[in-house]
Amino acid sequence: MNITRRTLGKLTMGLMGATAFCGISLAADMPKPFDNPGQVKIALVRYLSTGDFFQSYLSGVEAQAKALGVDLRVLDSRQDAALQADMVDQAIALKVDGIIIQHGLTESMKEAAKRAVDAGIKVVAFDVNVENPKIPQIEQSDRDLARLALEQSIKDNGESWKAGYVYVAGIAPLDRRDETWKEFKTKYPGIKEAAMFGTMDNPIANSVANQARSVLSANPDIQVMFAPYDEFAKGVKIAVDEAGLSTSVKIYSADISTSDIAAMREPDSAWAATAATNPAVVGQVSVRALAMLLAGEDPGHNVIVPPTLITQQQLKDADIKNMEELGSKLPQFAHADVAVPAWMPTPNKK
Repeated sequence: MNITRRTLGKLTMGLMGATAFCGISLAADMPKPFDNPGQVKIALVRYLSTGDFFQSYLSGVEAQAKALGVDLRVLDSRQDAALQADMVDQAIALKVDGIIIQHGLTESMKEAAKRAVDAGIKVVAFDVNVENPKIPQIEQSDRDLARLALEQSIKDNGESWKAGYVYVAGIAPLDRRDETWKEFKTKYPGIKEAAMFGTMDNPIANSVANQARSVLSANPDIQVMFAPYDEFAKGVKIAVDEAGLSTSVKIYSADISTSDIAAMREPDSAWAATAATNPAVVGQVSVRALAMLLAGEDPGHNVIVPPTLITQQQLKDADIKNMEELGSKLPQFAHADVAVPAWMPTPNKK
């Protein structure tokens, strides 16, 4: 194909930010509607946004949207279930081509997601089960996240210990992680759950810390805290530190951020291990799966991003201090070859 000055100008305009990430990708070689990406509108409708994980997820969504050159709208309900459903309707009214639903409650999002599909809009859902066969589910393999962290807890502490468990029902990823926790308690009857607690009240870490103080006061012989969400783990660590129990309690979690890494690396930190996917990569995968739907391709109903176990010892041995170093020193954490058709420009392609 001969690229004239006029053609090159059209390509530059059509691809917008994509060229900054992946060089000049010919619009003529892209499937519809991405042969004119500036006319493609997508919306991210968020339920959860507090914490480093969700900021990093958003950055991944933004980076992949920019690589494609599409128009991204971000609607943030700040944990208001009714507002999130209304925001889906707002996105429908905006006549977007695609919607990413990020977290939320099944009962509030099921009908809203169906309204979007009925309006001819392509939809994917990350970590919320909208019970719709037409909507791909983006997942972090939550059962594997819990399994990896719990296997490490057995390795570190043996098969018999008293546990505190942080859990809030009704949140899809936490429900899936809870299934694995129940399986482990059955497999290892020596694990005794002394207390179950948890809240999603903002700020989540501080709210969980308030609960954990009472739990530790009532159960000072707890040896392990399973807190399978990093905001939960932050709250537990606050309470453990305040109680002077950092050398007698070990915390196992899911998810990771730069501030989590710093907390795990502190001297005598109780936070022993976490299992995580790179939230920025999950954000990118969410956009890519949606783009595949828009291009008439099938990303699969369950689009799963595999997790990585990250221990306190690994962070110290490799002198990992932030997310960038985590990605460079643990390459399996930095990328996920998930939902990447050959035509797809990505932020990682130079």
